[in-house]
Amino acid sequence: IPALEVLGQIEKLIGFPGLDYISSDITRDRINRGLITELGANEQLNTERTIALEPDVLIGYGVSGTPRSYQTLKSANIPVIYNGDWMEHNPLGKAEWIKFFGLLLGQEEKADALFSEIEAAYLDAKNLSAKANKIPTVMSGALYRDIWYTPGGASWGAQLIRDAHAKYIWEDTSDTGSLSLSLEAVLQKAASADFWVSPSQFTSYRDMEESNPHYTQFDAFKNKKVITYATSLGPTGGYLYFELGPARPDLVLKDLIYYLHPGLLADYEPVFFKPVR
Repeated sequence: IPALEVLGQIEKLIGFPGLDYISSDITRDRINRGLITELGANEQLNTERTIALEPDVLIGYGVSGTPRSYQTLKSANIPVIYNGDWMEHNPLGKAEWIKFFGLLLGQEEKADALFSEIEAAYLDAKNLSAKANKIPTVMSGALYRDIWYTPGGASWGAQLIRDAHAKYIWEDTSDTGSLSLSLEAVLQKAASADFWVSPSQFTSYRDMEESNPHYTQFDAFKNKKVITYATSLGPTGGYLYFELGPARPDLVLKDLIYYLHPGLLADYEPVFFKPVR
């Protein structure tokens, strides 16, 4: 959706799964006017609605094989193209997928120019962060049931922390997705981390403590150095970070620099990340 909007092609979007997750004012206006149809969920698309729209193409993705609904759509002569931006390990690699939409929609030059702007802004921010005197340590993630999920050391999340001139606690791992850890393992390695970035969907220290008192054992919790994307919501509760963040890694990086290196971007207003309250 961010790519379609900046390319001036959002009117081409006629159906989407999970409309409530969309936060953009431009696209929400089109939803409210009935110009975009709710299609259900990606793995279980409402094929009848999709076929009735008679789209020229369906842009989808598959995590574990081809969703059954895609096979139905192909049988109805609706082409399916897979968007693989979520598999990129580099933040700029995710943003570069705007070129795919530029090619698809006959907007190649505009897409190339937009990506070049994002790339330049990202690299400028990275170079600025390298001037910081201190390299803070950063932990991430939170418990889900009994498992602590956190980005692997070769993931795009870990790369953003490195590019913000910080040391990610698990940067020595080779995983490109998430690590699945025990609370004990996390406490042993991350108890003294300076910052805690993305503690799942928590928005307050009180909620974190009530969920699990062990969270209070981390220095980042004690020193109120926890930042979250979970307070930046669209009008229907969607997380702005998941919608726009992959397309604008330059803004995500600046957010991190703003908190990890206070004063380095003094006039900057964070877009996605805010302090846990």
